[in-house]
Order: sequence, then C-alpha cells, then structure tokens
Amino acid sequence: MLCAAVRRGGGVYGAVLASSMVAALTEQGETAPADRFSCAQWLLVTAVASALAHGYAHLIALRGDRTHHGVRAGVRLLVSEWPLVVATVPTLVLLLGAGWGWWPSAGIEYVAFAVNVVLLFAWGLLAARAAGRTWGSALKIGMVDTLLGLAVVVANALIK
Repeated sequence: MLCAAVRRGGGVYGAVLASSMVAALTEQGETAPADRFSCAQWLLVTAVASALAHGYAHLIALRGDRTHHGVRAGVRLLVSEWPLVVATVPTLVLLLGAGWGWWPSAGIEYVAFAVNVVLLFAWGLLAARAAGRTWGSALKIGMVDTLLGLAVVVANALIK
C-alpha cells in the first residue's frame, strides 16, 4: 500500500515540499534552536494544509463521479493524502531535534537536503520496481526524482 501511495506522488511531493520549506525558512541564515523549532512547526502546518488542499482538489475533480460521493468517500480521499505528510517526517525530526538541542542547529538544513535527496531516489526506485519496471528503468526514475531534490538545493544556493 505504501508503494501505491508513493507512486501517486505523495512521497515525492512531501520530500520536495520539506526541502523547499527548509530552504525558504532558513533563507536569512537564522540558525538558533528556537528558529529551528519554529521551522518545524511551519513545516508541519504546511504539510497538513498541502495534503488537505490536494485531497480536496481531487474530491472536487471527482464530484461528477458517482463512485466518489458522500462524506465517507470524501474523508477516504482526504486521508489518502497521508504519504505527503509522512514524507516530511524525517525533516521534521531533524528540525525538532535541532530545536530541542539534540544536535547542533547550525547547518541542519544541509542534512535535511541530503536526507530528502536520498529519500527521493529511494522512493522513485522502489515505486518503479513495485510497478514492474526493470532495474534500469527504475534507476532512471529514481535519478529523475533525485534531480527534483537537487533542484531545490541548487535554488537555495543561488537565492542565498
């Protein structure tokens, strides 16, 4: 079930969202633990809001479909966006840990970028293999997902 959800893009979207939020929130170079804790809070709020907005958009798009009607179907559709939120958890843990003083808060965004790039590759590879793609094709898909994460890293370097 996880691979099916990741294939729909929730995991990829969540990891790119997490990297983008970290880049945007640390753009001014604020590295104090309290700033990292604030970043974690904003990341969680943004991830949940994005998941709800994405699920709601699907619900509106399917409004004419007779198989997707009623409150239960709507709730199921909204809950199906959980991979987006779950994909932000590694970054959330890194930011919270820095905020609580478990590890240094300076430079934690680079660790988050690295973790998300690796996760993007892994999710792309695993989702492609679960879909029956060959190893060569799955590696290519993993690399394309990796490029999405690297684009955020490059943009962060250029904008700073």
